[in-house]
Amino acid sequence: MFDRLKKAFSKEAKQPEGPSSQLTAGPASEWATQNGVTMSFTAPGGKGPTMQGKVGGKAWRMEVGRPSRNYIMGEELRARAELGITEDMAAMVISRPLKDALEKKAYSMITDTLQTTADPNLPEEMRWLAMYDEVGWDSLPPEFWKRYAILSDKREHALAWMDGNFAELLMAWPDPAPTAEVPFIVALMRGKCYLRMEYLPPENSTMEHAAKIFTAACEGALNGFPPG
Repeated sequence: MFDRLKKAFSKEAKQPEGPSSQLTAGPASEWATQNGVTMSFTAPGGKGPTMQGKVGGKAWRMEVGRPSRNYIMGEELRARAELGITEDMAAMVISRPLKDALEKKAYSMITDTLQTTADPNLPEEMRWLAMYDEVGWDSLPPEFWKRYAILSDKREHALAWMDGNFAELLMAWPDPAPTAEVPFIVALMRGKCYLRMEYLPPENSTMEHAAKIFTAACEGALNGFPPG
């Protein structure tokens, strides 16, 4: 994973020029239909597929596109929702290999005596790792903590956010499933919810399950925190 991230952080890393041609249109799933989610697929070379819906009356959108983070090699799957909850809290679920790689990158920057200025291309997630502590609890299985880390400004905020359904979905990727090494983040920041991951494998089932995880994260935030 570290070698992979090293290549991604290098300036020579190249990104594909357009959306994957493997993405194809298909019938809306039962989950999408029941939850009022609309899906749009475009031809190769056009804008990537999108999903849109509402959770708790709040609009959300998920799309595939060019990566906005240099630790993502290939297409990026990202989602965003303005939940309107209090901005006085922050929490993040991050794949543990990505957390370890970002921390190693940060450490190498600190110890590099030749580097005198901060790289403007560094992802915001590296700042979050410095600001927030990792938290944990026994009700989630060891397999969860091997794959993910949870960071938060306060442990009780993470506990209020992470309900059972959210945690179960994070461990229940359908086959062909993303491996633990696939960069993945879902975060609550500034009253909004974000999801960002490398779109691998580039399958409709990956996008749909990511949408389930994202909407569960939004529901957990709306149920756990007061409006802002």
